[in-house]
Amino acid sequence: MRMQGRVAIVTGAAGGIGAAVARRLAMEGADLCLADLRGCAEIAADARAMGRRVVDLTVDVTSKAANERMVENARRGLGRLDVLVAVAGVVSMGPAETLAEAEWDRVMAVNLKGVFLSCQAVIPPMRAARYGRIVTIGSVLAKNGGNPRPWIDRTEQARAGNVAYGAAKAGVHALTLYLAKELAADNITVNCVAPGPIASAMTAALPDSIRALLPVGRLGRPEEVADAVAYLAGEQAGFTTGEILDVNGGGWID
Repeated sequence: MRMQGRVAIVTGAAGGIGAAVARRLAMEGADLCLADLRGCAEIAADARAMGRRVVDLTVDVTSKAANERMVENARRGLGRLDVLVAVAGVVSMGPAETLAEAEWDRVMAVNLKGVFLSCQAVIPPMRAARYGRIVTIGSVLAKNGGNPRPWIDRTEQARAGNVAYGAAKAGVHALTLYLAKELAADNITVNCVAPGPIASAMTAALPDSIRALLPVGRLGRPEEVADAVAYLAGEQAGFTTGEILDVNGGGWID
């Protein structure tokens, strides 16, 4: 119950990682604003069963106005705003040679622009309160050049790699570092959790040859990402900012 009395926005709350994060923060005592293009009724019900207040919103994070309304509705419905966890994102597969321009734009719009707009929208109320925790979701793919090894097996690229996804997540990492410096004097921390392959619909097509490269011998669980987020979103992380925390089973070590 380290977040008792706090209010957290979770974007992408209907997805595997987003839902795990929302449930974890609710377990810590936080009231929740759940934001996604899909409904979050099940997650909302779980949080309410724990005694939490919940605002469930349909939000397109690629829209500045939608992000501003999300923040306004969270504050109106829950009375305050302390935490943003920007999880919303899309996955995309395929080689760079055949990547359509429209697909590049789609991935950048959600995975980078959407994260920026969500962060931008929470800055004014957090600055006014002189308190805030912002946690973004990056990726090992922003660091390792992608999991596929096309020099060994070209088919891995089509099933497990996309330059747009990796480039967007690298942008999220950079955004995290910039915001961490910009907002530190206002008692707002900004950190990132960078998962490796996590068991979900997004990784269902991951080749066994890539799964076998993980030193721990398995894919991660959404709950393991949520545990890392919970630390960075809590009071205890007041002296941690600008951190990109790897949760990748040893698949990339830096």
